[in-house]
Amino acid sequence: MQPVLLALLSAALFGAMTVAVLLALQRGAEAEAGAFYTVVVALVVVAPFALVADGSPRDVWPFLLAGILGPGGSQVLFTLGVRDAGPSRASVVVGTAPLFAVAIALVALDEPLEPELVVGALLIVGGGVALMTERRRPERFRVIGLLYALGSTVLFATRDNVVRWLSGDTEVDPARAAGATLSAGAVCILAFLLVTRRPPRLRSLPPFAPAGVLFGLSYVSLFAAFYAGRVSIVSPLVATESLFGVALSALVLGRRERIGSRLVVGALLVVAGGILIGAFR
Repeated sequence: MQPVLLALLSAALFGAMTVAVLLALQRGAEAEAGAFYTVVVALVVVAPFALVADGSPRDVWPFLLAGILGPGGSQVLFTLGVRDAGPSRASVVVGTAPLFAVAIALVALDEPLEPELVVGALLIVGGGVALMTERRRPERFRVIGLLYALGSTVLFATRDNVVRWLSGDTEVDPARAAGATLSAGAVCILAFLLVTRRPPRLRSLPPFAPAGVLFGLSYVSLFAAFYAGRVSIVSPLVATESLFGVALSALVLGRRERIGSRLVVGALLVVAGGILIGAFR
């Protein structure tokens, strides 16, 4: 029961985080700096859990590598995706992560291709088609936002494969593993901002602080769920983050998000595909 609750909690918090990101952007905060501060605040949330965890800090180095992918690269792309496509649509795109995770596992880990995985992939593709062909979109919508979200999804999926592989043969506490990935992600994003001569301005911190708190709690719950339960149980439940994203966007943003039937159908198809892939993987 614990893995189920943790996975659902992580999905709900991640969905809430997407809405919080857009609210921060609407206050004039910069997207790239916002991605950095979201990760930094999340690290502050996770740090107390990581500091009291058992085990040697020297064992976390593989998770530092995973953190370069996500949230290092993924959070910047995700924030840009929310900015240009909106939280509900970015959430649906991120919900396709199981498809990419399976594709990576098939190629890199030689996992078998099962019929259920093919059906799940087709459902996710169907959800993507519904999302791309919808007619009701916010005025601020830009197609490139979906591409940003897609790039973030690929990095998420790659990171998840790395984390799952590591968590199967490690004694590192999940909170400490989460802290390691967040630390590496923050350093990676900061390096990107400095190289591109866009140092993060402190004024972007307050608007993105709520998103960071939600992200940190979601991250701890995600790692704890993967450590406490089987991937076949956790992954399908985490995939519901798309539904949480759409539902919370409709609740908080209302008509501004212009959530139509095709977006809802797309979210349902993506979640159904993710559940099928996770259940039979």
